[in-house]
Amino acid sequence: MEITIDQAVKMIQQSKRITFLTGAGVSTPSGVPDYRSLQGIYHGIEAPEYLLSSECLVREPEKFYQFVKHLYHEEAQPNSIHQAMAQMEKRKDVWVVSQNIDGLHTAAGSRQLVDFHGSLYDCYCRKCQQSVAWTDYLQSDRHKVCGGQIRPNIVLYGEGFEKTVIQQAITAVRNAELVVIVGTSFQVHPFCDLIYEKHEDAKVLVINQTPIQLTSTYDFVQADGTVVFEKV
Repeated sequence: MEITIDQAVKMIQQSKRITFLTGAGVSTPSGVPDYRSLQGIYHGIEAPEYLLSSECLVREPEKFYQFVKHLYHEEAQPNSIHQAMAQMEKRKDVWVVSQNIDGLHTAAGSRQLVDFHGSLYDCYCRKCQQSVAWTDYLQSDRHKVCGGQIRPNIVLYGEGFEKTVIQQAITAVRNAELVVIVGTSFQVHPFCDLIYEKHEDAKVLVINQTPIQLTSTYDFVQADGTVVFEKV
């Protein structure tokens, strides 16, 4: 059912246990391009799924590195959506489960956070497993200590998910009385499958530019997330 912005704001304000499932649309107001739109980072690039795959990481490390460096947006700052979710965590039982790898939820102060696909700002050496500063990674993908290949700790195409991450996300969804899906087409598995873990009595609110496909009923507000969260 389509509802107004004010009705969506009221749903969020009246709920005590909320889990937000966020996608690229949450970060576009911060200047981080999304992956799929014509203006997104994949536009005009052949086989982006390969460039962001474990196969490319191993077979063509330089090509992988040059592509991944374009995913970093050091100038990006948390916007009103990130900030509102982080602030709510101080007075309610709030969790954020995000597809985004841009680190903006962390920068905003969210602590009950599941970076479902990892973070660009968490890097390590594949050879010695030592953590490496992301700023060092942007200078070179070779570890100064051992010469091994550095990579960001994100889930690449062809890689599986850690069971602990999946379980943490499932627990967050099961705990919620309100699940809010924000800024995502909600088509990427297994992220979109998390909705099936919600409590049968939990409500679902979708804040997005377009409706999404769900087997269960949900409330929908067609809006940029910033318009909603600036009122929360």
